[in-house]
Amino acid sequence: MSIYFFAFAKRSGFNWPVSKRVWLNGAVGVRGIAIVEAAKGLLVLLVGFGLLSLAHRDVEQFAAELVRHAHLNPASRYPHIFIEAAAKATDSRLWMLALAAFLYAALRLSEAYGLWHRRRWAEVFAVVTGALYLPVEIYELSERVTVVRIAVLAVNAMIVAFLGQAWWYRRQIK
Repeated sequence: MSIYFFAFAKRSGFNWPVSKRVWLNGAVGVRGIAIVEAAKGLLVLLVGFGLLSLAHRDVEQFAAELVRHAHLNPASRYPHIFIEAAAKATDSRLWMLALAAFLYAALRLSEAYGLWHRRRWAEVFAVVTGALYLPVEIYELSERVTVVRIAVLAVNAMIVAFLGQAWWYRRQIK
């Protein structure tokens, strides 16, 4: 059924059962997405604190120990790139990366708060930010098709479509 049918049914006085109305206006799904956004925000917040903890330390040595601890070959491509990037890390770069992580975490946590409390600005913000990732994900998929890339694109597209539909439905019934 389309969103237009639900909006028409609401205007015509048809009263859906409570459980059907909760799912139709997306309250349960939006709160689930809010939990995911909060988890992403908290994870990035922890990364920011981890970056700050590396200030005034030998980051290259830490990266090499991390690669060895993960039982990776330091001479292979990606571990080597990781260690080289760590060698170029300065305290000011670490502070800037930590600041960027804190700002991103603040955005994600604000979005999660807004989605949890069903604020329209948060729904629109989530649709826009989710849609911004779609072209990048499509490009990455065109470069190399993997199951993970397909899954990430599919989940992100479903979230954008669901939030867009929930926002549109709420807009139509008011």
